[in-house]
Amino acid sequence: MSFAPTSITMADAGQALRDGLAEIDRGNAQIDLSRLHQFDSSAVSAVLAWRRAASARGILVQITGLPDGLRSLAVLYGVEDHLRS
Repeated sequence: MSFAPTSITMADAGQALRDGLAEIDRGNAQIDLSRLHQFDSSAVSAVLAWRRAASARGILVQITGLPDGLRSLAVLYGVEDHLRS
């Protein structure tokens, strides 16, 4: 089963972050971003935080469905390689 948020914006990033961390704590190593329709730069931060948390637990997270706009933000911030699976 994969975690599939639909929105990660400044308004809901805290909840999205907590939801993703809870999934990682349950051992879920798949994050599907194909349904992510609302996002801003806070989504980049959330994905990076999920990766760090998973890495600290020895889990390799697979991120799929990265929207082009989110990829563009990651390129802008120089962190695109960290968002790839």
